[in-house]
Amino acid sequence: MSLRSLLGSTALPRNEAHILMAHVLDKHYQLPRSAIISRDELELHALAIENWYSLESKRLSGEPVAYLIGKRDFHNIELTVAPGVLIPRPETELLVDIALQEIKCIENLEGCLRILDLGTGSGAIALAIAHELPNVQVIATDQSSTALEIAKANAKKLGLDSRVKFLQGDWYHALDIVDFFDVILSNPPYIAAQDPHLAQGDLRYEPISALTDHADGLSCLQAIIRGASSHLNPKGLIAVEHGFDQSEAVADIEKFAEFTDIHIHQDLAGHHRVISARK
Repeated sequence: MSLRSLLGSTALPRNEAHILMAHVLDKHYQLPRSAIISRDELELHALAIENWYSLESKRLSGEPVAYLIGKRDFHNIELTVAPGVLIPRPETELLVDIALQEIKCIENLEGCLRILDLGTGSGAIALAIAHELPNVQVIATDQSSTALEIAKANAKKLGLDSRVKFLQGDWYHALDIVDFFDVILSNPPYIAAQDPHLAQGDLRYEPISALTDHADGLSCLQAIIRGASSHLNPKGLIAVEHGFDQSEAVADIEKFAEFTDIHIHQDLAGHHRVISARK
């Protein structure tokens, strides 16, 4: 059966079908994604066809594309992802951009700048920053051993394993009391336990502990913000991702914790997505 006929008969959206077929072509023929157009007459062998139908069936049943192909692009790097870690999303790249802007403003100061990524998952935020800037020290924490194994593998694959240190523990519990940072970042679980989105789409397959705090969606954000002062340098920056309707509540938490220079940042869709503030 030809590549053209398989793609022509699938019920998958075109972009998803092309991503999955590109994975098949790379795995079985070492061909680039452009072959979907340039070699659409290619007759696939039995193993490739079997692989395609398996991927197609799993996606039609709802399994995330990123888990099916085992990778996801994020802010100029490619990450290995698998069940057990949150799938990195484009809106989280805003956290990286905010951190890079902050680092570039203070990088002329003496000493190595220190960045903390709380709840690192696949290592997306920590590794994206380390990839962009060689003159920073990045610490990344997560309570999940599965997530840390994937994050460490990503660091090794990207050649960043000597520049990013991974620690296991719940938020700041993984750190020494004398650990201080110039920037603290986090994309914590912020979906409320009763939110219907948890039973829809890709979220059904992602680790529940990375999505929700099993409460109102604010408890992890509150713990991170309240604990930040004990690990931020003077004038240090904290930036956290939050739900599209949580900016006012998160800003109130920042004010109660006596942070200043509070800013709400919008993602590419125009939603309030990140709040930054200073110690």
